[in-house]
Amino acid sequence: MDSIAVVGIGNNLLQDDGVGIHALRHYEEHHADGGVRCLDAGTVGLALMDSLCNLHGLVAVDAMRLGKPPGTVTVLEGEEMDRHLRNHHGSVHELGLSDILDALRLCGDLPANRALVGIEPEQVDWGTEPTQKVAAAIPSATARIRDLVLDWRARSASEATQ
Repeated sequence: MDSIAVVGIGNNLLQDDGVGIHALRHYEEHHADGGVRCLDAGTVGLALMDSLCNLHGLVAVDAMRLGKPPGTVTVLEGEEMDRHLRNHHGSVHELGLSDILDALRLCGDLPANRALVGIEPEQVDWGTEPTQKVAAAIPSATARIRDLVLDWRARSASEATQ
């Protein structure tokens, strides 16, 4: 289990709802390396299962309604992410992501390192680009993803030397 996946979630025909896909593309362009598998998950489904098995880490990035100002980036890791997905289905994507994580858990393949990077949407209406405030948050969100990946790799290397 040495690979990490970054999964962009959303419908890129609905403005801010597609921010996960836009963030994934930004991450690929500015931060990704050969050890990170980048996946465009669209609106998420169990069809992703094969791509998410045997991972060391999993980062999902999506629009996430928490009642914060538009463009706010929130990172939920591990159990905090699991609790959020169990108790707050603010979008169809979160339900799909929850189902995938439950299936991985049942298979004994849930990554110990997992996080949900959410960007508070402003508007979900027809359009292929996120609103200005949400678009401005994408570099911050992808920097957070980069930091998670680097931290998980450092922990894994430290554990391997012990």
